[in-house]
Amino acid sequence: MQSTLLVQAARLTIFPVLATIVGTLVAVWRPPGTRTVAAIQHFAAGVVIAALAGEVLPDLKEREDHKLVWTAVGFALGVAVMLVLGAWERRRSAAEKARAASATGAAGTAEGPRSLPMGMLIAIGIDLVIDGMLVGLGVTLGSATGLIITIALTIEVLFLGVSAALELLGEGFGRRTVIWVGVVLALLVGVGALGGVLLLGGAPATVQVAFLAFGAAALLFLAIEELIVEAHEVEEKAWMSAMLFAGFFIIWLLEALVD
Repeated sequence: MQSTLLVQAARLTIFPVLATIVGTLVAVWRPPGTRTVAAIQHFAAGVVIAALAGEVLPDLKEREDHKLVWTAVGFALGVAVMLVLGAWERRRSAAEKARAASATGAAGTAEGPRSLPMGMLIAIGIDLVIDGMLVGLGVTLGSATGLIITIALTIEVLFLGVSAALELLGEGFGRRTVIWVGVVLALLVGVGALGGVLLLGGAPATVQVAFLAFGAAALLFLAIEELIVEAHEVEEKAWMSAMLFAGFFIIWLLEALVD
């Protein structure tokens, strides 16, 4: 049974893995403008919110083995982890930029970045592993749930690939380095998905419920506190805001067709 779930998870994971790589390549060879990036962020946020509202939260509510206390624990842990991770990433990135500026000032001229921005990359990597584990857990809960979660996360990680690549390019890294980093990040989704099946497939129902609630908090944080907030950093246009509702409606329609 578990081998079948592993195969199914591997097949579904191909899509977010490829999406991360495609996002990296697009950013490297044809970087999108700020308005395009903001539109993608709106669309991805709508997709994630729709997956939460249509699949993840109803599944938490309707499971026969549902335990409210485990849902609360998982959700609270998810919020805490995302807040701590965000604060750590900001401090780490600020420290790395300060060191880079100090080194550049001491040298007198900029010779390119000395090291990868590990704070940002670790934060993105953790996000991708969590996303992959949600795909793996979705597969164990049912084919429809796994499919909808995979579609939503594929669009989300497409943006993460673009975002990471643009950040690295902006700091002066070469295309080859950026592409290799994108490939490594993409593989983390697969690691998370297979790990999700192995660790959560045979886990007690309470553990599955807790992790599903954890993932719900992580996705909600990503959509509201990251994607939408960053999208509003550029001048807002009506068509850009409309992309959020387009993403939501498309996933809602897919859920209706799958059901």
